[in-house]
Amino acid sequence: MCSSSGGEETLVLTSSDPKTLRQFLEAVLERCKTSGFSENDIFAIRLCYEEAVANALIHGNRRDPTKKVTVRCQFGPDWIRLRIEDEGEGFDPATVPDPTAPENLTRPSGRGLLLMRHYMEVTVHPPGNIVELLRRKSSSDLDRRH
Repeated sequence: MCSSSGGEETLVLTSSDPKTLRQFLEAVLERCKTSGFSENDIFAIRLCYEEAVANALIHGNRRDPTKKVTVRCQFGPDWIRLRIEDEGEGFDPATVPDPTAPENLTRPSGRGLLLMRHYMEVTVHPPGNIVELLRRKSSSDLDRRH
């Protein structure tokens, strides 16, 4: 579940159990706290993790309990990278309707990707069943260390 090399630490979990995925998040957030991420960073990481995992379970794996979600969390000196992979067919982010468009304001979907993009650098790897999220420490945190 954990490995370290070259100043980086990687945590990996494969599960279909939402409770286990939440416990993994708590371990990740604890590591973020000890690594000096700000409360704003931790809020963003929690929000994006929860959204990405929910999307993987609901949309990717279609709530199939036999399908797993793999979460890889990698820590660098001033960043965290989350990679969430489901066993679904994937999706094309270009086809997700813009939730801020007037015709979509009352639609219940599409906001998760918008939120993730607001708080983190988001990469969707083809065929669309792997979402990678990168959060760099807030610049105010970096300034305090120098």
